[in-house]
Amino acid sequence: MSGGRLTQAERRQIALGLADNLPYAQIARRLDRPTSTITREVMRNGGPTAYRADLAHRATERRAHQRRQAAPRGQRTPAQAHGRDVEAMRAYEETFTTLLMAQGMPTMMARVLTCLFTADTGSSTVSELVARLQVTPASISKAIAFLESQGLVRRERDERRRERYIVDDNVWYQSTIESARGLAKVAEITRQGVDIYGRGTPAATRLENMARFSDFISESILRAAAQGREVLYTKPETSSTGTTESIPDRG
Repeated sequence: MSGGRLTQAERRQIALGLADNLPYAQIARRLDRPTSTITREVMRNGGPTAYRADLAHRATERRAHQRRQAAPRGQRTPAQAHGRDVEAMRAYEETFTTLLMAQGMPTMMARVLTCLFTADTGSSTVSELVARLQVTPASISKAIAFLESQGLVRRERDERRRERYIVDDNVWYQSTIESARGLAKVAEITRQGVDIYGRGTPAATRLENMARFSDFISESILRAAAQGREVLYTKPETSSTGTTESIPDRG
């Protein structure tokens, strides 16, 4: 498959493919590119309905210019903890961000959440996020407000009285619980419509089935979350054979 950055001509082919409602995999085959490359390109540049080849190309050039400014020529990239590959990390973060965007999360919120998930500390200040993402403090604040409303981030003051935004095991658990409660609310509202539209009518039957399904999924998530919560607090342990096993962290 082709490597390197997408060219402007390739981006125009992507735009044409989207206009024809072609799936990402088919567009990727035409360009001899991985499907993940096409998915990431589209999702970070407006999505399938708003993608514009020329705008996407300029945005990519702008991001590359910002990275060059952040690391002046001749300055070596500082060594990463645990011998990590900087380019591999950057590519992974783009993949993770694309995943969140594909699930409906706005772009900036997805970028901020990815930063927090992939930070060893699981936390960052506004200034740290601004420096890492090369965006304005206002953009970060808006993203954090959204993530907090979804139960995905919490905030606390550090020893220097700076506000830090945190993702941890409990936040992920609570987010799952909130998702289940959201489905329970769907069940409640759809069930209210059964009598309004006349029990036994097609509309009422549809609403009742939606309510039953939402109830079932909500209850299943709550049970699974309670049973699997211990997994979130499990630390990996290397066995004598060199394989990684997991043991619960019981504090």
